[in-house]
Amino acid sequence: MKDEFDKIVRTRRSVRKYKKTDIPHDDVKNSIIHASLAPNSSNLQLWEFYHVTSGNLMKKISRACFDQPAARTANQFVVIVTRKDLWKSRRKFNMNYIKNRPETSSGKGLKKRSIAIKYYKYLIPTVYREFFGLLGYFRYVNALLIGLFRPIYRQVMNSDMRIVAHKSSALAAQNFMLSMTSKGYDTCPMEGFDSLRVKKILSLASSSEINMIISCGVKDEQGVYGEQIRVPFDEVYFKK
Repeated sequence: MKDEFDKIVRTRRSVRKYKKTDIPHDDVKNSIIHASLAPNSSNLQLWEFYHVTSGNLMKKISRACFDQPAARTANQFVVIVTRKDLWKSRRKFNMNYIKNRPETSSGKGLKKRSIAIKYYKYLIPTVYREFFGLLGYFRYVNALLIGLFRPIYRQVMNSDMRIVAHKSSALAAQNFMLSMTSKGYDTCPMEGFDSLRVKKILSLASSSEINMIISCGVKDEQGVYGEQIRVPFDEVYFKK
């Protein structure tokens, strides 16, 4: 298994040109399921996945991606969207699941359930609730003062929560791309696009944000522009 994963990671490349080869929609959907299993902050799963297969929508999205080769030749698109605004409903989902989960008779499970419920009932609203951006500043100042005496979580601004949602969505994106590689398909994560136009094309909620658009297909012989280049590992690896 270790060797297989190493091969998958090293095989995955950002492909800029695809063959005119159709790939099964269900294979892409299965990889999106793998994406939804990615680790994410507080299990709030503040993401949505849009699997674009319609020829008409494909052309519109390609245009919004400036018709770059990775978009123009793609067979399908997966648009990963952050939904920080859904924190209340996703919080409720987690609380209901915990409340209805069978517990052990030892009482240890009941204690864990109580802690988890308090986490979602009190802590999540504390860091996600907003009132015209003012609560974030209050939390920031509060964290600065308390942080003088003990360790405290400091990423409490509204902008911090936005970053958290994007980090979780990026983890899902990596799951998706590695899953596609394991099936013998290729992908390209694209950040060059007109986000407003894409939101209109897909009728996305105004409060949503696009994390990235991933094109999918089977790579053309000229689809990879060159060898994979990375800075020397000892420049990024530090053992303490």
